[in-house]
Amino acid sequence: MITLVILGLSGCSWISPQEKVRAPELSEADVPEFDYIIGTGDSLEIFIWGSEELSTTVTVRPDGKITTRLVEDLPASGLTSTELARNIEKAYAKYVKSPVVSVIVNGFTGVPTQQVRVVGEATNPTAIPFSKHMTLLDLMIRVGGLSDFADGNDTVLIRRVDGEQTIFSLRVDDLLNDGDITANTTLMPGDIIIIPEAWF
Repeated sequence: MITLVILGLSGCSWISPQEKVRAPELSEADVPEFDYIIGTGDSLEIFIWGSEELSTTVTVRPDGKITTRLVEDLPASGLTSTELARNIEKAYAKYVKSPVVSVIVNGFTGVPTQQVRVVGEATNPTAIPFSKHMTLLDLMIRVGGLSDFADGNDTVLIRRVDGEQTIFSLRVDDLLNDGDITANTTLMPGDIIIIPEAWF
């Protein structure tokens, strides 16, 4: 899907002047309430209060499930840590009296709809789990900034707005190289940042 988007937007003038819309400023009310959703590849620390010998650290498998010391094939992907803890308590109630479970996510991967993806001419293009109040500057620090071949001021942000895919322009060069804080913007879960190669 991302590859198709890049191909569709490639070229020197990959967005016409009429299409270049600056990313909107987001108020606190615009940013949705955010509970991290466990995804495949996440590392989970499961702590059983009063039965520490049953506590363990597991990785969510590609099928979205985990295996604990007492229960195999327990669904985890798509749940919050609190929801998973309650499910583990129910499963462990067969073996432990009134179990109290805590789940902590240590290694974050997340589900695709709660990631922000950077493709193209970043130093380390990748998908990063969204965190509330994440900004473009935060994201660019995480991916190591722009590559030597990037056209940062021709970067685009692809975001779903009211169910429709919308394209916004970003000025990453101005933000990183000139320190223009007005070029910073708040990100949303599911955002895709595409950084094109400069034409020399």
